[in-house]
Amino acid sequence: MNRKRIARVRNFHQAKWDEPIIFELSNKGERGILLPEIEKEIETIVGDGRSKVPKTMLRQTPPKLPELSQMQVLKHYLRLSQENLGADFNVDIGQGTCTMKYNPKINEVFATSPKLTELHPSQPMGTVQGILEIFYKVDLFLREISGLDKFTLQPASGSQAILAMSSIIKAYHKYNGEDDKRDEIITTIFSHPSDAAAPAVQGYKIIDIYPNEFGLPDPEALKEAISDRTAGLLITNPEDTGIYNPKIIEFTKMIHEIGGLCGYDQANANGILGIARAKESNFDMCFFNLHKTFSSPHGCGGPSAGALGVKKELIKFLPVPLVRYNGSEYYLDYDVSHSIGKVRSFYGVVPAILKSYAWIMSLGSEGLEEVSRIAVLNNNYMLKKVLEIHGASAPYAKGHHRIEQVRYSWEQLTHDTGITTEDVTNRMVDFGFHMWSSHHPFIVPQPFTLEPTESYSKAEIDEYIAGLTKVSEEAYTNPEIVKTAPHSSVVHKLKTESLDDPDKWAISWRAYLKKWKDDRI
Repeated sequence: MNRKRIARVRNFHQAKWDEPIIFELSNKGERGILLPEIEKEIETIVGDGRSKVPKTMLRQTPPKLPELSQMQVLKHYLRLSQENLGADFNVDIGQGTCTMKYNPKINEVFATSPKLTELHPSQPMGTVQGILEIFYKVDLFLREISGLDKFTLQPASGSQAILAMSSIIKAYHKYNGEDDKRDEIITTIFSHPSDAAAPAVQGYKIIDIYPNEFGLPDPEALKEAISDRTAGLLITNPEDTGIYNPKIIEFTKMIHEIGGLCGYDQANANGILGIARAKESNFDMCFFNLHKTFSSPHGCGGPSAGALGVKKELIKFLPVPLVRYNGSEYYLDYDVSHSIGKVRSFYGVVPAILKSYAWIMSLGSEGLEEVSRIAVLNNNYMLKKVLEIHGASAPYAKGHHRIEQVRYSWEQLTHDTGITTEDVTNRMVDFGFHMWSSHHPFIVPQPFTLEPTESYSKAEIDEYIAGLTKVSEEAYTNPEIVKTAPHSSVVHKLKTESLDDPDKWAISWRAYLKKWKDDRI
């Protein structure tokens, strides 16, 4: 007999350890492993290991490292792991735009194989043909997915890829003799914040376009913002609201008409793989977060990689080196005529690139499109269920579907009960859930952003919805239990004044001892 599973929150209680930091656990003389003495025969041949090191590079005193046994180290880190929520053991839909999607464990086997981990980036190219081939093929895959002509896998994150796009825009206008005049970058307020922050680092003035009543960036506002000082447009589509801009070609056309470049922020491409491409929207550049859309955990929970692609006219500006193939071998090409130079050391974050390669190869073109269709289906099912919760809403685009996520609002709940989105977040962790609010500033009042991706089943979505529903019911019937949360989790409420006072920061053990000696902050 099949019994239908009833969606309800779990009886969750997280382990809580009063765990000291590892330096406080240190016990002088304790060891996890004893290294063997160097044999005389070996020392005769290779030396003592110190005499060839310049004296200026030698420490005067040994580093003050914690001294612990193996059992102490293992227990310490296992206890810390029990005080975390993670994608591998809780329904992590509430990670929002971070897209903490499932990472097939076989990919971790590949990434931790000695065949990869024992490679060195300075090895002769003839000895690393395998990984160079993977780099090259990932480039080919992303060209097909985006429609663009060449990718670099060097950027270590989406934000670094945006910085590289900003550098290419600057190099392009300098090449055309217009760099001094073109000093403005246009973005939208619901694009990822790095689309404003990265070009600002390059010295650009940032112009934000706000949404119209439908939640879309206003074409009329863009017309007013454009001038002969416009260097380019950096934009996310769909934006962080999950709304896809159907007039995106009008935007890129307007920028191109005044001589600017268009960069597509595709950090979240979960809902458009095989459906919409940068090329057809007339973008000059785009980037993908391989650590989000393409298998690897997000940068906060795993290595990240921001793959940046360009049209053929901009290849000459890409960072060096580029991976190329001459018909018989793969090699690193440093001969890029107007390259912006390196954006990070060596070539790229190899584990994330390898996992992306495995993920794409396992799915194929039809599988990639199916990923997006399921992500969109999951998201719109969740949208329907959230809108049934008392006090929740989804501003903008009323009655319309969204793509891969939605920025919701608890504004009505706050108005009715005084319970804020921060209170709901604290209570949700009591049930083993995480709920993300949004990037600041809170344009959507009392926001929360959910993104189920293609990874989650209907049952898991229903379980998460049950958690939100329970907190909403408590807010209206017993608000104090929400206000004082969490109760069964290690998560606590931060004293934010400490974060604003540099005199209270201790970012290293040495700083901790210097400022506070043996007292805790």
